[in-house]
Amino acid sequence: MASSSDPDKLMSKADKLTKLSFTRWNADWKSATSLYEQAAIAYRFRKDNEKAKDAFEKASKGQEMISSPWDAAKHMESAAALAKELGYWNEVSDFYHRASELYRECGRPQPASDALAKGASALEEKSPEEAIKMYDEACSVLEEDGKEQMAFDLYRAAAALYIKMEKYSDAAAFFLRLGSAADKCNAINSQCKAYLSAIIIYLYAHDFQQAQKCYNDCSEVQAFLNSDQNRCATKLLSAYEEGDAEEIKRISQSSAFNHLDHMVIRLARKLPTGDLQAIKKADDGEESLDEDDLT
Repeated sequence: MASSSDPDKLMSKADKLTKLSFTRWNADWKSATSLYEQAAIAYRFRKDNEKAKDAFEKASKGQEMISSPWDAAKHMESAAALAKELGYWNEVSDFYHRASELYRECGRPQPASDALAKGASALEEKSPEEAIKMYDEACSVLEEDGKEQMAFDLYRAAAALYIKMEKYSDAAAFFLRLGSAADKCNAINSQCKAYLSAIIIYLYAHDFQQAQKCYNDCSEVQAFLNSDQNRCATKLLSAYEEGDAEEIKRISQSSAFNHLDHMVIRLARKLPTGDLQAIKKADDGEESLDEDDLT
């Protein structure tokens, strides 16, 4: 019997059990998987992360071969965590994706989404584009299962990452997606905060037209129309139309914004950005056209 204190021997014995030969016509995945698991734990205890990662990957394959996708997913997550420690970013993405697929095979959308979210969080600094994709997939897994409420933090995390990347339209789109999800869950407060957040982001990006359109679209939702967040947005957009920088600053510093996500508060505190007079002139021009239409 292989010594439990020597993970190299455990791995060697396990590998032999999975290889076919003249004397072995069937792979003994059950016995091999147990040995891979013992080796993985021993390597991890020794802080030999490279070998531990490989052992967990093989243990995951073994659990899959003996029709235990839940345990396979758990081992794949362990391999992914070690890949993160080692800085193998492609493997972080691949392993967490595989773990998610295995959880879905078990009919477990919540851990499937969680695995993708862990991968996204691990990749935010090194591979933000991949992290965004994984956040998006993590949200979709829950949306498809009608569990949007469980995805609220994921929408926020994706939006925060987009803000870091200075992709403001994409950040606003994720807040609107959060608003839509909140609407399905009847989470009115979260919904209204999400819509106001999207408007603030458009204003920060100095896209007044898109902010106005977003406000108009969101105001068709009765819950938002009657909310404190709608009143804040109305005052803010009016101040922009007037070109009143001091009023914009005053509104942006008000306590009504304190309950938004911290990254949105930071943007709000920096308003106004860009050329306010250009917005005012454009707005004045539209008003004069309207008057001409009436004559």
